[in-house]
Amino acid sequence: MRKNQSPKPPAPCLLTECMQVISGAWAPNVIWCLRAGPRRFSELRADIPPVSAKVLSARLKELEDRQVIQRHVRPTSPPSVEYELTAIGEELIPALEGIVRVGHKLKQRSGYYESEQAAEDYLAQALEPA
Repeated sequence: MRKNQSPKPPAPCLLTECMQVISGAWAPNVIWCLRAGPRRFSELRADIPPVSAKVLSARLKELEDRQVIQRHVRPTSPPSVEYELTAIGEELIPALEGIVRVGHKLKQRSGYYESEQAAEDYLAQALEPA
């Protein structure tokens, strides 16, 4: 067996710590959708059509517990709730953008896009905050 030449991760493993924050189903999508500003629950459901209300609610609670997002109850009638990224949540955006870029390259390699221009347009649109 060959010896691993990679430096050992610091203990506790910081990579594992960060990945636990974004590992839940739809958690990266929630963070991604909040990068352009606060959103209400129904807006997030519309932004992420495949997610169920139950799973979205659980993910929002987990991200709030991990201090990635903040929940604000607005004093309206009836009361409304908005979610927004915390400072730590904002720091995750460049990492998610990097993941999006790699996903884009993987799709390019598989011939997903009809042209190079279509590929570049799609990436630009994907990285643009909504």
